[in-house]
Amino acid sequence: MKYWLMKSEPDVFGIDDLIKMPKQTEHWDGVRNYQARNMMRDEMKVGDQVFFYHSNCKEPGIVGIAEVVQEGYPDFTAFDPNGKYYDPKSDPDNPRWFMVDIRYVRKFKRTITLTELKEKKTLQNMRLLARGNRLSVMPVEKKHWDFILKQEK
Repeated sequence: MKYWLMKSEPDVFGIDDLIKMPKQTEHWDGVRNYQARNMMRDEMKVGDQVFFYHSNCKEPGIVGIAEVVQEGYPDFTAFDPNGKYYDPKSDPDNPRWFMVDIRYVRKFKRTITLTELKEKKTLQNMRLLARGNRLSVMPVEKKHWDFILKQEK
């Protein structure tokens, strides 16, 4: 099993939106970065655990946990010319973009904020905290995963 962090803006699709979805499951669409796409397409497996991270908001941070329930498959939103994530260069016969499905596991008792994460020496090498990192999907080392879970109290 691997561990991941996936960022979403809460006013676009937050953890509460995931909770409201049928079976508390939804596809993670609209990723338009090749490195993040490759991770979703090639590395994410059913059962992998995901930190759900709210970004671009007043208090960015980790708000809960989801799990991968469907491995990478073509992101069909890239094929819709009227859609927000349309990419005319993506073809159903040769898709450029991929997505996974995730299911809600639980919401944290509190947000573990980005500011708080940055203050923890144990997390200094966490990919999320790397200078210039803007990926919306990234791996999380098990030691970082376990440490973050202990911060929830």
